[in-house]
Amino acid sequence: MDSTATDRFDTGRFEASRNRLASLAYRLLGSAADAEDAVQDAFLHWQAADRQRIKVPEAWLTKVVTNLCLDRLRSAQARRERTVGAWLPEPLLDGDPMLGPADTFEQRESLSLAVLTLMERLSPLERAVYLLREAFSYSHAEIAEILDITESASQQHLHRARRRITAARRRGGEVAPASARRIVEEFLAAASSGRTERLAALLTDDATAISDGAGLTERLLRYDTPQRIAAVVRAGFKPTPAKRRFAGGTPAIHYALVNGAPAILFVVGDQVVGVVAFDITNGKIATVRGIAAPTRLARLAEAWRQHEPDTPLITQW
Repeated sequence: MDSTATDRFDTGRFEASRNRLASLAYRLLGSAADAEDAVQDAFLHWQAADRQRIKVPEAWLTKVVTNLCLDRLRSAQARRERTVGAWLPEPLLDGDPMLGPADTFEQRESLSLAVLTLMERLSPLERAVYLLREAFSYSHAEIAEILDITESASQQHLHRARRRITAARRRGGEVAPASARRIVEEFLAAASSGRTERLAALLTDDATAISDGAGLTERLLRYDTPQRIAAVVRAGFKPTPAKRRFAGGTPAIHYALVNGAPAILFVVGDQVVGVVAFDITNGKIATVRGIAAPTRLARLAEAWRQHEPDTPLITQW
């Protein structure tokens, strides 16, 4: 095989792993844009490597991508950008290949906005061990090789990560798709009609609402108590000329799944201008996340433009 054919073959081997690598990078970083950069950097490493000496390309590439992501998480810039109260993961539309494996409960949970947010409480190593084990089913021996740690250290990191995530997350089991949609439609109907008492009744007693303020604030906006959340949601869902100008037109509101969870999308033409995603626990809404910063919606908006949408829940907001 000549060098050109070899390069094409090796490029093909990398491309066959690209989606899996991107899925790992996204879970580690919580950002599709950063995940794409990490995978592209891995491709450059792959091109520069002596590939004839790489016995198991999948393992080699996993190690490179994981460590590139850890370098990003440890960087001074990342620490500034990901300060508590100022960071939300980037939402992805269901069907995006970057979401990767979602066959088991652990895999689905690891890509949820809730767990991606909770993983900010972990050290970079704890985060890597947790994801490699829970989402990608690597053994502790394999994880030790990828991260250059001992198997015992891998087990300890996993134990700490599981303890921290379990202590912080809300448990309520998975929600049937039809039930999730019904609850979201009730939420939208109550928010649109101004029935704040009905909105509050749809929320858990310890519900939280989080908004990125459409990227206009440096810190996230947070609201607690069902009554306070209901009032803020009602105000936010009340259409005004100023809001329509800011959105670039009159949005339609669509139901969608985002990171495996129910959500509503505000869409002007073919452009997604806002996402409201929900965590549902025991038949009630535990978390409302409002995301409208264009930098957080770039990949989801592009996926939506290639998507065949259902009939909107509200044609003109």
